[in-house]
Amino acid sequence: MVTPNYQRVADDLREQIKSGALGPGDQLPSIRQLQTRYGVGNNAVHMAIVILKSEGLVYGHQGKGVFVTDSK
Repeated sequence: MVTPNYQRVADDLREQIKSGALGPGDQLPSIRQLQTRYGVGNNAVHMAIVILKSEGLVYGHQGKGVFVTDSK
């Protein structure tokens, strides 16, 4: 079974957060940068961010971006 694009993006970002490559307060790359990095569309990036938000790993700040939360 092929992993959906949104899950692949979420899994990779989650691993970067858990490994410390992305630390508390760090801003995630822009949606456009994530699209380019992973070769996916806008919807896949949005769905990945929704997953990470639901897990409490990131939060969005309107007009500023998406950031890693302080607690893992």
